[in-house]
Amino acid sequence: MMSMKTLAAALVTVSMTGLACAAVTADEAAKLKTELTPLGAEKAGNKDGSIPAWTGGYTKVPAGYKSGQPRPDPFADEKPLLTITAANMAQHADRLDEGQLHLLKKFPDYRINVYPTHRSAAAPQWVYDETFKNATRAKMEGDAVVGAYGGVPFPIPRTGAELIWNHSLRVRPAAYRHPFNTYTVDSSGNASLASGAVNEVSLPYYKQGGSPEQMKHGAYFQNVQSVVAPSVRAGELLMYYDQLDNNRPAWQYLVGQRRVRRAPTICCDTPNFVNSGVDFFDQVFVWFGPSTNYDWKIVGKKEMYIPYNNNRLIMSKDKDALKKDFINPDLVRWELHRVWEVEGTVRAGKRDVRPKRKLYLDEDTYIAVLGNTWDAQGTLWHTSIGFPWIQYELPAVGLEVWTTMDFIKGTYTFSPIGDQSAQIQIMAEPWPDSYYTPEALSRKGVR
Repeated sequence: MMSMKTLAAALVTVSMTGLACAAVTADEAAKLKTELTPLGAEKAGNKDGSIPAWTGGYTKVPAGYKSGQPRPDPFADEKPLLTITAANMAQHADRLDEGQLHLLKKFPDYRINVYPTHRSAAAPQWVYDETFKNATRAKMEGDAVVGAYGGVPFPIPRTGAELIWNHSLRVRPAAYRHPFNTYTVDSSGNASLASGAVNEVSLPYYKQGGSPEQMKHGAYFQNVQSVVAPSVRAGELLMYYDQLDNNRPAWQYLVGQRRVRRAPTICCDTPNFVNSGVDFFDQVFVWFGPSTNYDWKIVGKKEMYIPYNNNRLIMSKDKDALKKDFINPDLVRWELHRVWEVEGTVRAGKRDVRPKRKLYLDEDTYIAVLGNTWDAQGTLWHTSIGFPWIQYELPAVGLEVWTTMDFIKGTYTFSPIGDQSAQIQIMAEPWPDSYYTPEALSRKGVR
């Protein structure tokens, strides 16, 4: 097998030349049934065994579990292998991203608890089958994805843009109901509820029985967000859907106006009003939405400490997770995994307040678990941390909870689900397309 360094160098070259926009060959795709996992990661572990081989992921369902109940931590009895602090960070710097190094330097009480690695990523067999088909049928036409459906679109990625799409089209259910709270924490450590809301999400891309032809440039992610708190915002509605042509139509219902209007700026570097503007819309889920502001380059693949299997944090009460300057380190589980490092620079002719950013994507799931941005002066501005967790009923490793820290203002935002009596519930059927129309939003908003 090609060494990791050789593979990374080849991918960087291809990514920079921009030549690899077509599907891979049948011979290359065949590796998904041998040396690669069905989603495209290296099946083998690393040399010293600290990253084990992938053997199918975590597919056990707790006895009596029903979707919507808190999902217990299957590794609750494990103890950290090591704890990284400011005192020993130099020994581990090559396995840490820029954001964690900054946090360790700035806050003496920040720490990273590293646990044994579990390659828990899994997916239904039909998703594996569609991912295998995507390898030879999916391609990019400009910024759009065509020929993909029902699985990772580019399981053998050749460009940075393909990796970004792999995150956007990561394995998820066809529909789910997602209640959540969002908090902003100021530089003094005061936490305020920015939003309490419910997302009603449909993913036609992952509705079993579909086809690439049905998806051509269509919506792969549809959402109606209903705000329930605080009281001054209760009744607000937001609707948007992300399309395979890399666009996001969006609408908003404001109670005071009692009408639905287009919301063309629910994207990119627009301050995220759901989080009181502490972060930007594309930092939801570490990365979210159209990717056309940037040119994306694969830096390479490396072994890093990343958040993983964070069911304990996901189930924790909001107040227990929120600390003065960052999320409670005792609740966060870090593991050693292989990741893709992708760098984005603002595209010629585009404008963005963050000229440079990096994303780190877990190799097994393509989830962007870490993201960093820099301002025009080259100062590290934000770090976003995603907390992947096991969703037993799919099975899959999902990402719905994250934090973003603004190092310049000294504030952060956190979007947990631990206080919800009914947590994320996977639905048997997606909502119909007619649910995601301005007319439906208007009817829903009438009081």
